[in-house]
Amino acid sequence: MSELHWETEITKIEPNKIQLRGYPIDYLMGKYSYPAVVYLAIKGELPDEKTAKLMETMLVSSVDHGATPPSTLAARTVASTGAPLNACIAAGILAINKYHGGAIENCMLYLKEVKKISEKENISIEEAVEKTVKTKREKKEKIFGFGHRVHTNDPRTKKLLEEAENAGIAGDYIKILKLTEIAMEKTLGKHLPINVDGAIAGLLCEMDFPPQLANAFFIMARIPGLVAHIYEEQTKMKPMRKIHPTDHEYTGPTDRHEK
Repeated sequence: MSELHWETEITKIEPNKIQLRGYPIDYLMGKYSYPAVVYLAIKGELPDEKTAKLMETMLVSSVDHGATPPSTLAARTVASTGAPLNACIAAGILAINKYHGGAIENCMLYLKEVKKISEKENISIEEAVEKTVKTKREKKEKIFGFGHRVHTNDPRTKKLLEEAENAGIAGDYIKILKLTEIAMEKTLGKHLPINVDGAIAGLLCEMDFPPQLANAFFIMARIPGLVAHIYEEQTKMKPMRKIHPTDHEYTGPTDRHEK
């Protein structure tokens, strides 16, 4: 066997045959949702129906969040220069970092830290939360996943936590999230609600995804929104325009959901 030989457990390709984690792609097509197949690709096994729905809810939650986030502004700015679609998408993705999208990973690390303290010191989760929040406050370290520059009661958070309960996966990590919200209010004297990044972090921990993949979920979710903004920029705006980060107006339809 050649010294250049290497192995992969993800896909097997043969003439007229494509397998993902052992499942033929044509078998998966039309039978399983895209989020379910994303789960399969990463985890190696198909999720149950409730977990697949939770994956879908999580990805939909971050499809877009207006024209002002850094990733959107970066994508639209590059689109304004006449760059091709792939370059514009890449620009948007490269803007997803520690403070934009990256809060999910940081929150996951915090949740796992609290759980580890609880288990290592044989103390309750409540005690571990209070201890960790106090320590981080004293060290002036930020706890990611709480508070939002726009929302005081993010509707996405509520929906995600409800779906976690429905899927039966709301365990210690979701408990840590909720207790941290309470502990931070006591410590800081102000209410910083769980935001969408925090909720996603809790779900990913409960589903046993590694923190280093946290940004991947934000990126997978946000790409359709970036594509929509890029296309609008390319087809409706003047090239090389000055893009103001906040002085814009929404002119599309509103309240189209069933009530």
